[in-house]
Amino acid sequence: MSVEGVAELQARLREFAAARDWDQFHSPKNLAMALSVEAAELVEEFQWLTEEQSRNLDTERLERVRLEAADVFIYLLRIADKVGIDLLRAAADKIVLNELKYPAGRVRGSARKYDDYG
Repeated sequence: MSVEGVAELQARLREFAAARDWDQFHSPKNLAMALSVEAAELVEEFQWLTEEQSRNLDTERLERVRLEAADVFIYLLRIADKVGIDLLRAAADKIVLNELKYPAGRVRGSARKYDDYG
């Protein structure tokens, strides 16, 4: 997604909230709490599935996952808009930090946390 695409989507979400007079409820704190609820709903779609089942979702479950992922994305965009975070820049910066924490030659094939490498 381009910077312009993110900005357009954030503007659309701002308009959506404003048309319903919901901006009064959309503090960063409330949006973060709503994001955690939506993330939990996404997790719920995978609860009790085997690894294999989670990789091969049936059409109905895939649609539910798609919509829950969209909810998570929407709330994340709203939070970023409210506090002035450029999500694309933040993601690029975080990838650089993760590359430093997890050098491929050192961590390949391991799920351990970066501070478990000693």
